[in-house]
Amino acid sequence: MKKLKDILIGALIGAVLTIALMAVMYAGNQLVGLPFVPFDLFNWMTPMLPGPLITFGIDQMLGLLTWLGFDVATTAKLAEQSMAIMIFLAGGVLAGAVFYLILKARQVRAEWMTGLTIGALYGLPQIAISLGFGKSDVHPVLAAIWLLVLFALWGLAFSQAYGHYGLMAPASAPLPAGQVGTAAMASSVSAPAMPEDSQWQAQKLDRRRFTIAFGASAAVITVAGVGIGTYLARREAEATTEAMEQTTAHQVDETAHMIFPNANDPIVPVPGTRPEYTPIKDHYKVFLELEPTVIDGSTWNLPITGMVDNPLMLTIDDLRNNYPAQSQYVTLSCISGMVGTTLISTTQWTGVSAQELLAAAKIKPGAQFLNISCGDGYYETVPLDLINSDKRIMFCYAWDGNTLPVDHGFPLRIWIPDRFGMKQPKWITSIEVTDQDKKGYWVERGWDKTAQVKTTSVIDTVAVDDIVHDGDAQRVPLGGIAWAGDRGISKVEVSVDGGSWEPAQLRAPLSETTWVIWRYEWPFQAGEHTFTVRTAEKDGTAQIEEVHPAHPTGSTGYHQKKATV
Repeated sequence: MKKLKDILIGALIGAVLTIALMAVMYAGNQLVGLPFVPFDLFNWMTPMLPGPLITFGIDQMLGLLTWLGFDVATTAKLAEQSMAIMIFLAGGVLAGAVFYLILKARQVRAEWMTGLTIGALYGLPQIAISLGFGKSDVHPVLAAIWLLVLFALWGLAFSQAYGHYGLMAPASAPLPAGQVGTAAMASSVSAPAMPEDSQWQAQKLDRRRFTIAFGASAAVITVAGVGIGTYLARREAEATTEAMEQTTAHQVDETAHMIFPNANDPIVPVPGTRPEYTPIKDHYKVFLELEPTVIDGSTWNLPITGMVDNPLMLTIDDLRNNYPAQSQYVTLSCISGMVGTTLISTTQWTGVSAQELLAAAKIKPGAQFLNISCGDGYYETVPLDLINSDKRIMFCYAWDGNTLPVDHGFPLRIWIPDRFGMKQPKWITSIEVTDQDKKGYWVERGWDKTAQVKTTSVIDTVAVDDIVHDGDAQRVPLGGIAWAGDRGISKVEVSVDGGSWEPAQLRAPLSETTWVIWRYEWPFQAGEHTFTVRTAEKDGTAQIEEVHPAHPTGSTGYHQKKATV
């Protein structure tokens, strides 16, 4: 029982100090770009975990967010960041409990050297990881000094706390020689001997005062650090939003004059259906690390090497100016999304045909694959046969007629029709032409090698507030999307409460590689109802009804929505 109490005390001290430590790190990170170790540790740790464990974590996180009613596309990355913070906090709690038990068992004095030793044991491995794998904006020497100071202070504060809690003797026993804490040592030197009960009461009073001071100091540091960091982060976000709004306003002016291929289609999307063309700011984001990779486009070069007669070293300007540009309206989806996921978006991609680029490099006989490496550590292999069979495959440098956004892969990414997003690497830094078929990042972790898009249909809305009146008849509009990669959609059908399947109206897609917007008007019947949707590809191949999870080939099953009308 006493050991459990010691564990809890050590864990609590570790928790309080680690929260304060994170707050100071956060403020430094937002102020001048100093390392934020929780994110660095998470980014280092996740690639090392077994694939099944990562998959399990992804499934549980997405399932929980969906169950809670959150938009996965906008909250998944925040959830990962929260996980990183909780993992770091758990490490501090565990370290506190272990250090406390060791010091208590060995009756170590609470001195400054003890604190520095604790800080070194706790901090040095994390500092090494952060400096080796993090992406701080400051010089590594300054980053190292900053982290060394923070972890040293963590250890000194822990030692001080241990001195007030770890060496307290009960009233029924005198303090043995060598078990003198900081406060007890001071009282034995500067004050006359006191009765045993009085000495114990003095120690309790000293501990109470220390607890108040310790908690208040940690709280002030935490609030100040989080407050400063949040203020700076909000300012940066506002500046980014303002810049994006200015750009978006320009884009809106452009798209206002742009005539989409299906502009004259008579089928009007039901209110509440997702936008047919996704604004860039709303396009879903998925990337390996907790924050997007930033590459300096002014110094970026793309080497195309390996089995080529003409190795290339291309700049962004080379790609834009020396090769014909091609554009395509594209729907992109994440393989980890469940049926009905919001991890799917549509925009216009512009870039260089992979066939054109490789022709300039002059591929040698026997070459079979492209090995693509990326700035965030991602890698993927693309068969040359696939590229040679489809001129649409492109190395993309622009979205929506503007430079590819930083958080979507600037300066370059690849697009391959009819494949999930895991096959579309971002932040490309090199291309090697080879005869070796290597597994991609997620393929190594148990996901499908081909990752072909699964046919899906989704109910976005049951528009109970937009009932259509036709004489005495009333109809409730339903709307959503259907998508089958580049295989096209031939029909969408809706069933209500398990009844017959009724055909929906289909709006012409923006291209053969985008989703289709559908509309169905259901004869009004008051009550609570369950609506189900299904679709079929152009050649009649039916959407898979059986429910399968996302791993390893993409989720399947019919989407349903309940509504009271």
